[in-house]
Amino acid sequence: MRVLIKGAGVAGLAAAHALVARGVEIAVSEPSPGVAGAASWYAGGMLAPWCERESAEEAVLTRGIGAVDWWEAALPAGSVHRNGTLVVAPPRDSGELRRFASRTFGFRWLAAEEIAALEPALAGRFREALFFPEEAHLDPRHALSTLRADLEARGVPLGGDIDESDFDLTVDCTGAARIGDAAGLRGVRGEMLYLHTDEVALSRPVRTLHPRIPLYVVPRGDGLFMCGATMIESDDAGPITARSLMELLNAAYALHPAFAEARLVETGTGVRPAFADNLPRVSLQKNTITVNGLYRHGFLLSPALAEEVATLVVGGQLKRGHAR
Repeated sequence: MRVLIKGAGVAGLAAAHALVARGVEIAVSEPSPGVAGAASWYAGGMLAPWCERESAEEAVLTRGIGAVDWWEAALPAGSVHRNGTLVVAPPRDSGELRRFASRTFGFRWLAAEEIAALEPALAGRFREALFFPEEAHLDPRHALSTLRADLEARGVPLGGDIDESDFDLTVDCTGAARIGDAAGLRGVRGEMLYLHTDEVALSRPVRTLHPRIPLYVVPRGDGLFMCGATMIESDDAGPITARSLMELLNAAYALHPAFAEARLVETGTGVRPAFADNLPRVSLQKNTITVNGLYRHGFLLSPALAEEVATLVVGGQLKRGHAR
Protein backbone atom coordinates (compact mmCIF):
# COMPACT_ATOMS: atom_id res chain seq x y z
CA MET A 1 0.00 0.00 0.00
CA ARG A 2 1.23 3.49 -0.91
CA VAL A 3 0.13 6.30 1.41
CA LEU A 4 0.15 10.03 0.76
CA ILE A 5 0.27 12.31 3.80
CA LYS A 6 -1.06 15.79 3.12
CA GLY A 7 0.41 18.42 5.44
CA ALA A 8 3.87 18.66 6.99
CA GLY A 9 2.98 20.17 10.34
CA VAL A 10 3.49 18.20 13.51
CA ALA A 11 0.50 15.91 12.89
CA GLY A 12 1.59 15.03 9.36
CA LEU A 13 5.25 14.51 10.18
CA ALA A 14 4.45 12.42 13.24
CA ALA A 15 2.12 10.23 11.18
CA ALA A 16 4.78 9.92 8.50
CA HIS A 17 7.35 8.86 11.11
CA ALA A 18 5.02 6.23 12.56
CA LEU A 19 4.20 4.77 9.13
CA VAL A 20 7.81 4.70 7.90
CA ALA A 21 8.79 2.93 11.12
CA ARG A 22 6.35 0.19 10.13
CA GLY A 23 7.72 -0.13 6.61
CA VAL A 24 4.88 1.65 4.80
CA GLU A 25 5.73 3.37 1.52
CA ILE A 26 4.74 7.03 1.87
CA ALA A 27 5.11 10.51 0.44
CA VAL A 28 4.39 13.85 2.09
CA SER A 29 2.61 16.60 0.20
CA GLU A 30 3.22 20.14 1.47
CA PRO A 31 2.98 23.29 -0.67
CA SER A 32 5.42 25.22 1.52
CA PRO A 33 9.12 24.57 0.85
CA GLY A 34 9.86 24.21 4.58
CA VAL A 35 8.14 23.92 7.94
CA ALA A 36 8.33 27.59 8.97
CA GLY A 37 5.13 29.58 9.22
CA ALA A 38 2.65 26.88 10.19
CA ALA A 39 0.97 26.82 13.60
CA SER A 40 3.37 24.04 14.65
CA TRP A 41 6.30 26.41 14.08
CA TYR A 42 4.98 28.79 16.74
CA ALA A 43 4.11 26.13 19.32
CA GLY A 44 5.43 26.06 22.87
CA GLY A 45 6.52 22.43 22.67
CA MET A 46 5.38 21.64 26.20
CA LEU A 47 4.71 17.97 26.85
CA ALA A 48 2.55 18.72 29.85
CA PRO A 49 -0.50 16.45 30.08
CA TRP A 50 -1.09 17.09 33.80
CA CYS A 51 -0.98 20.87 33.37
CA GLU A 52 -3.27 20.67 30.36
CA ARG A 53 -5.72 18.55 32.36
CA GLU A 54 -6.53 21.70 34.37
CA SER A 55 -8.61 23.01 31.46
CA ALA A 56 -8.91 20.00 29.14
CA GLU A 57 -10.84 16.74 29.09
CA GLU A 58 -9.44 13.54 30.61
CA ALA A 59 -8.74 12.27 27.08
CA VAL A 60 -5.97 14.86 26.67
CA LEU A 61 -4.18 13.40 29.69
CA THR A 62 -4.67 9.76 28.74
CA ARG A 63 -3.64 10.30 25.10
CA GLY A 64 -0.80 12.67 25.94
CA ILE A 65 0.84 10.81 28.80
CA GLY A 66 3.05 8.77 26.45
CA ALA A 67 4.19 11.73 24.35
CA VAL A 68 7.47 12.24 26.19
CA ASP A 69 8.65 8.69 25.51
CA TRP A 70 7.49 8.87 21.87
CA TRP A 71 9.42 12.07 21.18
CA GLU A 72 12.50 10.79 22.97
CA ALA A 73 12.52 7.76 20.68
CA ALA A 74 11.90 9.85 17.55
CA LEU A 75 14.47 12.62 18.14
CA PRO A 76 18.21 12.68 18.84
CA ALA A 77 19.36 12.31 22.44
CA GLY A 78 19.01 15.51 24.41
CA SER A 79 16.18 16.93 22.31
CA VAL A 80 13.56 16.30 25.00
CA HIS A 81 14.12 17.97 28.36
CA ARG A 82 12.56 16.07 31.26
CA ASN A 83 12.76 18.89 33.77
CA GLY A 84 9.09 19.17 34.67
CA THR A 85 6.86 22.25 34.69
CA LEU A 86 6.67 25.00 37.30
CA VAL A 87 3.37 26.84 37.85
CA VAL A 88 3.47 30.11 39.79
CA ALA A 89 1.21 33.04 40.61
CA PRO A 90 1.78 36.42 42.25
CA PRO A 91 0.67 36.53 45.91
CA ARG A 92 -2.43 38.55 45.02
CA ASP A 93 -3.49 35.74 42.66
CA SER A 94 -2.81 32.81 45.01
CA GLY A 95 -6.42 31.77 44.53
CA GLU A 96 -5.62 31.04 40.88
CA LEU A 97 -2.90 28.63 41.98
CA ARG A 98 -5.32 26.76 44.22
CA ARG A 99 -7.96 26.70 41.52
CA PHE A 100 -5.38 25.22 39.12
CA ALA A 101 -4.35 22.60 41.67
CA SER A 102 -7.96 21.58 42.28
CA ARG A 103 -8.46 20.66 38.64
CA THR A 104 -5.51 18.33 38.08
CA PHE A 105 -2.94 16.13 39.84
CA GLY A 106 0.63 14.86 39.37
CA PHE A 107 2.19 17.83 41.17
CA ARG A 108 3.66 18.78 44.51
CA TRP A 109 3.50 22.08 46.33
CA LEU A 110 6.74 24.05 46.68
CA ALA A 111 7.52 26.71 49.25
CA ALA A 112 9.61 29.79 48.45
CA GLU A 113 12.95 28.17 49.33
CA GLU A 114 12.14 25.14 47.17
CA ILE A 115 11.29 27.39 44.23
CA ALA A 116 14.65 29.11 44.64
CA ALA A 117 16.45 25.76 44.69
CA LEU A 118 14.66 24.65 41.51
CA GLU A 119 14.91 27.95 39.62
CA PRO A 120 17.44 30.33 41.25
CA ALA A 121 16.37 33.17 38.92
CA LEU A 122 12.97 33.18 40.63
CA ALA A 123 14.34 33.33 44.19
CA GLY A 124 12.27 35.61 46.38
CA ARG A 125 9.66 36.24 43.72
CA PHE A 126 6.95 33.72 44.65
CA ARG A 127 5.77 32.32 47.97
CA GLU A 128 4.55 28.99 46.60
CA ALA A 129 4.27 27.06 43.37
CA LEU A 130 3.13 23.80 41.82
CA PHE A 131 5.78 21.51 40.38
CA PHE A 132 4.88 18.79 37.85
CA PRO A 133 8.03 16.61 37.81
CA GLU A 134 6.97 14.15 35.10
CA GLU A 135 6.42 16.75 32.38
CA ALA A 136 8.91 17.79 29.71
CA HIS A 137 9.46 20.16 26.81
CA LEU A 138 11.16 20.29 23.44
CA ASP A 139 11.96 22.86 20.77
CA PRO A 140 9.23 22.48 18.13
CA ARG A 141 11.37 23.95 15.36
CA HIS A 142 14.15 21.49 16.03
CA ALA A 143 11.64 18.63 16.24
CA LEU A 144 9.91 19.51 12.96
CA SER A 145 13.19 20.03 11.11
CA THR A 146 14.60 16.77 12.47
CA LEU A 147 11.57 14.70 11.48
CA ARG A 148 11.59 16.24 8.02
CA ALA A 149 15.32 15.64 7.56
CA ASP A 150 14.94 12.04 8.75
CA LEU A 151 12.18 11.39 6.20
CA GLU A 152 14.26 12.92 3.41
CA ALA A 153 17.24 10.76 4.44
CA ARG A 154 15.00 7.71 4.12
CA GLY A 155 14.08 8.73 0.57
CA VAL A 156 10.54 9.87 1.36
CA PRO A 157 9.33 12.35 -1.29
CA LEU A 158 8.34 15.73 0.20
CA GLY A 159 6.87 18.39 -2.04
CA GLY A 160 3.84 20.28 -3.24
CA ASP A 161 3.34 18.68 -6.66
CA ILE A 162 2.74 15.03 -5.74
CA ASP A 163 -0.06 13.36 -7.71
CA GLU A 164 -2.64 12.05 -5.23
CA SER A 165 -3.98 9.54 -7.76
CA ASP A 166 -0.75 7.56 -7.49
CA PHE A 167 -1.60 6.46 -3.94
CA ASP A 168 -3.93 3.92 -2.41
CA LEU A 169 -4.69 5.98 0.69
CA THR A 170 -4.49 9.62 1.77
CA VAL A 171 -3.89 10.84 5.32
CA ASP A 172 -5.16 14.42 5.52
CA CYS A 173 -3.27 16.41 8.19
CA THR A 174 -3.81 19.86 6.70
CA GLY A 175 -5.20 21.32 9.94
CA ALA A 176 -6.48 24.88 9.76
CA ALA A 177 -6.58 24.75 5.97
CA ARG A 178 -9.77 22.70 6.36
CA ILE A 179 -11.63 25.42 8.30
CA GLY A 180 -14.79 26.20 6.39
CA ASP A 181 -14.63 22.81 4.70
CA ALA A 182 -14.62 20.29 7.58
CA ALA A 183 -17.88 20.33 9.56
CA GLY A 184 -17.55 21.89 13.00
CA LEU A 185 -13.91 22.90 12.63
CA ARG A 186 -13.06 26.39 13.86
CA GLY A 187 -9.92 28.46 14.25
CA VAL A 188 -8.35 29.52 17.55
CA ARG A 189 -5.72 32.19 17.12
CA GLY A 190 -2.56 32.02 19.20
CA GLU A 191 0.05 34.77 19.44
CA MET A 192 3.57 34.42 20.80
CA LEU A 193 6.90 36.16 20.98
CA TYR A 194 10.55 35.35 21.46
CA LEU A 195 12.65 37.31 23.94
CA HIS A 196 16.41 37.20 24.41
CA THR A 197 18.17 38.09 27.64
CA ASP A 198 21.28 36.88 29.44
CA GLU A 199 19.86 38.10 32.76
CA VAL A 200 17.41 35.21 33.24
CA ALA A 201 18.14 31.48 33.29
CA LEU A 202 15.36 28.88 33.47
CA SER A 203 15.61 25.11 33.22
CA ARG A 204 11.96 24.33 32.51
CA PRO A 205 8.71 25.93 31.32
CA VAL A 206 7.20 28.31 33.85
CA ARG A 207 3.48 29.03 33.76
CA THR A 208 2.38 32.25 35.42
CA LEU A 209 -1.29 32.30 36.38
CA HIS A 210 -3.41 35.41 36.09
CA PRO A 211 -7.20 35.75 35.89
CA ARG A 212 -6.94 37.48 32.52
CA ILE A 213 -3.46 37.00 31.08
CA PRO A 214 -1.98 33.57 31.85
CA LEU A 215 1.50 33.18 30.38
CA TYR A 216 3.99 30.43 29.80
CA VAL A 217 7.69 31.02 29.30
CA VAL A 218 9.69 28.21 27.72
CA PRO A 219 13.51 28.30 27.66
CA ARG A 220 15.09 27.58 24.30
CA GLY A 221 18.70 27.87 25.44
CA ASP A 222 21.37 30.55 24.96
CA GLY A 223 19.18 33.23 26.57
CA LEU A 224 16.22 32.73 24.24
CA PHE A 225 12.69 32.36 25.63
CA MET A 226 9.41 31.62 23.90
CA CYS A 227 6.52 33.48 25.57
CA GLY A 228 2.90 32.68 24.81
CA ALA A 229 0.21 32.43 24.12
CA THR A 230 -3.12 34.06 23.58
CA MET A 231 -6.28 32.06 22.92
CA ILE A 232 -8.58 34.06 20.65
CA GLU A 233 -11.65 32.63 18.92
CA SER A 234 -10.65 33.70 15.42
CA ASP A 235 -9.15 32.26 12.25
CA ASP A 236 -7.32 35.52 11.51
CA ALA A 237 -3.66 34.68 10.92
CA GLY A 238 -2.54 38.30 10.65
CA PRO A 239 0.28 39.88 12.68
CA ILE A 240 0.17 40.07 16.46
CA THR A 241 -2.01 42.85 17.86
CA ALA A 242 -0.63 45.71 19.96
CA ARG A 243 -2.84 44.68 22.87
CA SER A 244 -1.62 41.09 22.88
CA LEU A 245 1.99 42.20 22.57
CA MET A 246 1.64 44.52 25.57
CA GLU A 247 -0.13 41.88 27.65
CA LEU A 248 2.47 39.22 26.93
CA LEU A 249 5.31 41.62 27.70
CA ASN A 250 3.65 42.76 30.93
CA ALA A 251 3.15 39.16 32.01
CA ALA A 252 6.79 38.32 31.24
CA TYR A 253 7.87 41.34 33.30
CA ALA A 254 5.71 40.11 36.18
CA LEU A 255 7.55 36.79 36.09
CA HIS A 256 10.95 38.49 36.16
CA PRO A 257 11.77 42.23 35.84
CA ALA A 258 14.83 41.48 33.69
CA PHE A 259 12.49 40.69 30.81
CA ALA A 260 11.83 44.44 30.59
CA GLU A 261 15.33 44.85 29.15
CA ALA A 262 15.16 41.75 26.95
CA ARG A 263 15.38 42.03 23.18
CA LEU A 264 12.17 41.28 21.30
CA VAL A 265 13.54 39.11 18.51
CA GLU A 266 10.39 37.66 16.98
CA THR A 267 6.61 37.70 17.13
CA GLY A 268 4.28 35.24 15.49
CA THR A 269 0.71 34.05 15.17
CA GLY A 270 -0.82 30.72 14.34
CA VAL A 271 -4.35 29.45 13.84
CA ARG A 272 -5.06 26.22 15.70
CA PRO A 273 -7.82 24.01 14.30
CA ALA A 274 -10.35 22.90 16.90
CA PHE A 275 -13.71 21.18 17.17
CA ALA A 276 -16.40 22.21 19.65
CA ASP A 277 -15.07 19.90 22.38
CA ASN A 278 -11.43 20.91 21.72
CA LEU A 279 -10.52 17.26 21.19
CA PRO A 280 -8.84 15.90 18.04
CA ARG A 281 -10.43 13.39 15.70
CA VAL A 282 -9.10 10.60 13.54
CA SER A 283 -11.75 9.62 11.00
CA LEU A 284 -11.90 7.35 7.96
CA GLN A 285 -14.02 7.93 4.88
CA LYS A 286 -13.46 5.82 1.78
CA ASN A 287 -9.72 6.03 1.07
CA THR A 288 -8.94 9.06 3.25
CA ILE A 289 -7.97 9.19 6.92
CA THR A 290 -8.40 12.66 8.37
CA VAL A 291 -6.50 13.88 11.43
CA ASN A 292 -7.59 17.28 12.69
CA GLY A 293 -8.70 19.40 15.64
CA LEU A 294 -5.49 19.29 17.69
CA TYR A 295 -6.31 22.70 19.20
CA ARG A 296 -3.42 23.73 21.52
CA HIS A 297 -2.15 20.16 21.97
CA GLY A 298 -0.25 19.52 18.75
CA PHE A 299 3.03 18.20 20.11
CA LEU A 300 1.36 16.57 23.09
CA LEU A 301 -1.24 14.57 21.14
CA SER A 302 0.34 14.04 17.70
CA PRO A 303 2.21 10.91 18.86
CA ALA A 304 -1.00 9.18 19.99
CA LEU A 305 -2.82 10.22 16.80
CA ALA A 306 0.10 9.04 14.67
CA GLU A 307 -0.08 5.63 16.31
CA GLU A 308 -3.84 5.51 15.69
CA VAL A 309 -3.22 6.23 12.01
CA ALA A 310 -0.54 3.54 11.84
CA THR A 311 -2.90 1.03 13.46
CA LEU A 312 -5.55 1.82 10.85
CA VAL A 313 -3.12 1.44 7.96
CA VAL A 314 -1.11 -1.55 9.15
CA GLY A 315 -3.51 -3.22 11.55
CA GLY A 316 -6.11 -4.17 8.96
CA GLN A 317 -8.86 -1.86 10.19
CA LEU A 318 -9.18 -0.25 6.76
CA LYS A 319 -10.70 -3.44 5.43
CA ARG A 320 -13.40 -3.24 8.08
CA GLY A 321 -14.19 0.33 7.03
CA HIS A 322 -14.09 2.18 10.32
CA ALA A 323 -11.80 4.35 12.43
CA ARG A 324 -11.47 4.92 16.12
